[in-house]
Amino acid sequence: MSDERRRCLIVGCGVSGIATAIRLRQIGWEPVLVERAPDRRSGGYFIALFGAGRAAARRLGFADAMPDRAVRDGRTYVVDRRGGRRPGLGAAEIPGAPHMMLRGDVERAAFEVLPRDVEVRFATQPVAIEQDESGVHVTLQHGGTTTTERFDLVVGADGLRSTVRRLVFGPHEEHLHRLGYMIAAYALPHPLDGVSPRDGICLFEPGRAMWLFPFIDRPQSLLFSYRTDDVDGQFTGRPVDRIRDAFGPEPLGPLLEQALDVLGDADEFLFDSVEQTRMDSWSRGRVVLVGDSAWCVSLYSGMGASSALAGAELLGTMLRRYPADVPRALRAWEARLRPHITTYQEAGISDRFFFTPDNHRQIAGRSMAARGLRLPVIGGALRSIQSRSRIVRERDLDIAREGAAAA
Repeated sequence: MSDERRRCLIVGCGVSGIATAIRLRQIGWEPVLVERAPDRRSGGYFIALFGAGRAAARRLGFADAMPDRAVRDGRTYVVDRRGGRRPGLGAAEIPGAPHMMLRGDVERAAFEVLPRDVEVRFATQPVAIEQDESGVHVTLQHGGTTTTERFDLVVGADGLRSTVRRLVFGPHEEHLHRLGYMIAAYALPHPLDGVSPRDGICLFEPGRAMWLFPFIDRPQSLLFSYRTDDVDGQFTGRPVDRIRDAFGPEPLGPLLEQALDVLGDADEFLFDSVEQTRMDSWSRGRVVLVGDSAWCVSLYSGMGASSALAGAELLGTMLRRYPADVPRALRAWEARLRPHITTYQEAGISDRFFFTPDNHRQIAGRSMAARGLRLPVIGGALRSIQSRSRIVRERDLDIAREGAAAA
């Protein structure tokens, strides 16, 4: 194939996939997007977008189309099952002041700037991938029909349980690392009774937690997070029943009961184990994995969408730098990106206790921190210390630009 018509198959029409298609089109490639779902997803749960992701989105052309739904002047309360409440720490206190939005906000903004000449095929997935030094043959299935096409590059952007990864790199079990937690996340259709739509709510008990994240222009999103010794058992029966079990046997109380009733009626929600993708290499020949397929950092790190956008942009930069040697470009891309991803994954391990305190001591520590941040002198000192921490600096570092400059 000539350089003027280099074709890339991108599997997955989420944040990573669409961003990669935009970037490769910018550098003159011909991306083809395939998605096994019959259409694009809508809505989705909350995400935080830090500086690393916002910088990449600006250069990809859709930063201004993503709303910042964060409530900066609201209040966050720690509640108990009986209805008691006291001041707590919420999204507004996260160092770096990330933009808060729904996953669908990012996907919608990216899809709107995707050039119209980029081919998108829904209800399509790969069933076989074979490559040689000059290209990749991919057998694609659409309905009951299969066709085989040749590409210069294949990008697996198809999530935590990636089909591309399974076909090329081996079974999921070889690459997924369980953290021993489950999460359920969904966007509320209406505010819960007794809760202001601009307020955040946290309920903490050892090994289990519920969060309500407020937005300026829509009802909150809700997150359940809990520790479990039997991840496989959580996938039996209805998710709402597993969460009821996890928060039992005590009476749920009015707020928990109401939140679970909404989940029981929800058409779209996330219910999954918390896992990280850990791989020795993100590429093999002319096949590369991006986003959750390659490095899922977990919801607890807060960097899923930001790392996906930065990784997609940097991938295009390296492919443009080494146009005649795709494997070399992929190796250079990984060498620049992996140190940052390692930091995000480490944060995903340590920050799990921010979302789901493990014991009463950690819960008490959060209360002390909340009180300290509200004191004029002590609060300023604590924020100054936070701003100098490694993970805070990494979250806002323009890693796509830094990686390109270092190459």
